[in-house]
Amino acid sequence: MPVNSQPYLRPSTGEWSAEIEIKRSRFIGFVARTADEGEARSFIDAIASRYPDARHHCTAFIVHVDEAQPIERSSDDGEPAGTAGQPMLEVLRGSGLLDVTVVVVRYFGGVKLGTGGLVRAYQDATKEVLAQVTRVSHEPVDLFRVSVPHADAGRFEADIRTEDVQVVNVDYAAQAEFTLGVPAGDGPRLESVVAKISGGNVDIHEAGSTWVDRPSGQ
Repeated sequence: MPVNSQPYLRPSTGEWSAEIEIKRSRFIGFVARTADEGEARSFIDAIASRYPDARHHCTAFIVHVDEAQPIERSSDDGEPAGTAGQPMLEVLRGSGLLDVTVVVVRYFGGVKLGTGGLVRAYQDATKEVLAQVTRVSHEPVDLFRVSVPHADAGRFEADIRTEDVQVVNVDYAAQAEFTLGVPAGDGPRLESVVAKISGGNVDIHEAGSTWVDRPSGQ
């Protein structure tokens, strides 16, 4: 299977924000799911364009790479070196999330926070916005296709969903063409399930692999 990786947590679709104030400085954190470095930088640019009058737009992101180490990047964006981007990145690492980008926008309040104060402020802003994030489990699955007569499609779909099989897609052509997903290596179990549900009258064909999101309890 080409997607040879373990499931991991990432944000669901959407954008989250949270704000804290420290000594009259406003720190506004934003988080979004970003599947690659290009998406991460596009999100960063979008937030910077939305708040062009802010003093700093500090950033950190981690994105998954198949069969390789994640890509990690951070920026202090004019804050003293090591006081913003890297502390934010450390919080991201501790969250267990991948495919995630955080931007903290700072409006300076006129009171200097010092090196330690800045580190804590950017970490706290990152933690605050991450607490809002809805998480999903991003999992590799093997795909299989089966063709079912239209008259049997509704019952087949209902029965297959009770067997912890994901219905990835259904195309209605001459027959109902189901694309089914199961955890990597779980093909033999699916063959048995399909045979049981169909009475052995439905053939199953390999259809590659992909990643899917499932709800996470975290």
